Parts: sequence; structure tokens; C-alpha cells
Amino acid sequence: MSSVFRKWYERRFHDEEAILLLIIISIGVALILFVGEIFTPVIAALVLAFLLQGMVSQLVARKIPHIFSVLIAFILLLVLEVTSVGVLSTLVFVQLDNFTEELPKFLALLQELLFTLPEKYPALISQSQVDEWLATLNREIAGFGQWVVTFSQSKIPNLINFLVYLVLVPVLVFFFLKDKEKILGWFGRLLPNERPLLQQVWSDMNDQMANYVRGKFIEIFVVGVISYAVFAWFELRYSALLAILVGLSVIVPYVGAFLVTIPVALVAYLQWGWGPEFIQLMIAYLVVQVLDGNVLVPWLFSEAVNLHPVAILLAIMFFGGIWGLWGVFFAIPLATLINAVLTVWPTLRVNTDLPDEHQA
Repeated sequence: MSSVFRKWYERRFHDEEAILLLIIISIGVALILFVGEIFTPVIAALVLAFLLQGMVSQLVARKIPHIFSVLIAFILLLVLEVTSVGVLSTLVFVQLDNFTEELPKFLALLQELLFTLPEKYPALISQSQVDEWLATLNREIAGFGQWVVTFSQSKIPNLINFLVYLVLVPVLVFFFLKDKEKILGWFGRLLPNERPLLQQVWSDMNDQMANYVRGKFIEIFVVGVISYAVFAWFELRYSALLAILVGLSVIVPYVGAFLVTIPVALVAYLQWGWGPEFIQLMIAYLVVQVLDGNVLVPWLFSEAVNLHPVAILLAIMFFGGIWGLWGVFFAIPLATLINAVLTVWPTLRVNTDLPDEHQA
């Protein structure tokens, strides 16, 4: 048994660079697990820097000095930040306030719907089941008010952190864009001069990560805007809130689209019932989802993602479980990184085995 393990270790880890790569990955995982929240603004700034780097590169290619290109991208970021925080947050808070006022009405309509189920489907649903559902619903509603108060009080420090991030993140983005080569050069000095394995993994991942991050933000924006246009056209209540949920649902492939359909259908039913408006809205909503999955996603991620759906779902569950929302967002890039490392590793073994066979 020991000889088998020794041979496996020699074939996989006989190269110092392979061991260094394993150490780097282990340190990265440890940082995510233990101090991930501390580095949240840094990670957010890196994501935004990835988004803006393409613009900076294009401006530099058009003979605009690098520092002015960075300033243009930085000003655009500030404009988008102020616009999104000001306009979007105001719209969302207004609709949240309206939703809170109309929540009792929606609950009454939901209770009426539940009471009709035993009459329509007596073989499937009994009155005792409906009573049990209503009792559970009332308990959840009673606890919801207390949760809102507790949540509001406990999240005051987080609100302060959010305000700090609004200033800190753009500053970090500016320096990441301005001093990109210096930062990469500093990290490069910590690594061996000869590092073909690390360079190959970095080359494979750099473009894929940048394309994925840019593509995902574009997908969130496009799906959210189109969904809002559809909801507003049908005059669906809480169009902005639902459009934001639909846009953010694309972060979680496959599962997100299914989950966000529930509140969309529920709000539409409570507003129109089973009328033609409900059917037309759901058809239009499904068209948006089909176009996203079959047109937008292949166009944005054809070169960025080459993973099996099972691998994607497992990555989302694993990284989301250890790192929350950030883990869900970066699940696919991290899974792609692991796949790139596993793909390169056997190549290193074959290349190092060949000289030994020649010498023999």
C-alpha cells in the first residue's frame, strides 16, 4: 500500500512547481473559509476591475494615455454607482413600502385560494391539510414582524459597512487599474522565475475569468432590463422588485430561473387570477427565459464555460455553502480553475516522464 502511494506521489508531485501550485490553491481556499468576509471589498473591487479592464485596454489601443483611460473608466464607475444607488434604491424602497401595505390583502387572497382547493381537488387535498397550511402560514407571519425588527437593529453595522464600501471599493478599483502591472509584478517576484505550469494555468484562467465576470454582469443587466420592460408593459405590480430578482437569478444557473418564477407567478395570480393577462404575462416571461438560456448565454459564455451541468451545480452548492453569495457568483470560475489545474497536471507528468524513458 505504501509503495502504491509513493509511486502515485512521485508521479503527481515530483515537480516543485506542482507542489507550489497546490500550496497556492490551499492558501486561497483557507483565506476564503476563514477571512473571506474581511476581503469582501477587495474581491468586489477585483470584479469591477475585471469589468473595466476591457474598456481601459480599448482606450489605450486608441492612443489615449493609460492614466487618462483609467480616469475615464473610474468616472464612469462613479456615475453608475451614484445612479444605481440613488435612482434604483429609491424605486425599490417605494415598491417595498407598497408591498408591505398590501401584504394583508395578498394574504387574504391567498387564504381564499387555499379554501377553494378542497372543493376543486377533493381527491388530492383535504380540508385538514388546508387548515394545517393556514396555521403554518399564520405562525410564519407572526414571526416575520419580529424578524423584521431584529433584522433592522442587527443590520445597522452592516449598513455602515455598506456606506464605507461605497467609497472604498471605487478607490481600490482605481488603483487596481492604474497599477495593474506593478501589483502583478510584485506577486510575480514571490514566485520562481521558471514557472511554466503556473503561467499556463494563469493564461487559461485570466481570459476565462474576465469573460465570465463581464458576461455575467451583462446577462444580469440585460435580463433585468428586459424583464422590467415586460412587467411594466403588462402593468404588473412591483415590476422593479421582480425584475431585480429575475436579473439576479441568473447568478445561479438552472435553479435560479425556476425559483424566481414562483414570486412572479404568485404576484401575477394575486393581481389578475387565472385571466388572460396572467397567461400572456407568463408566456412573455418564459420567452425571456428561453432567449436568455438559448441565445444570450451561449453568446456570452461560449468560450468562458466548458463544464458539465452536474459539475456546475456541485460547484454552486459547495462554494455557496462555504462562502455565501460570493461563492455562488464565483462557483463557475472556481470550478473552471480546478478543471484547468487537473487538465494541466497530467501534461506535466507526461512531459517529465519522457526524459526518464529516453535515458533508460
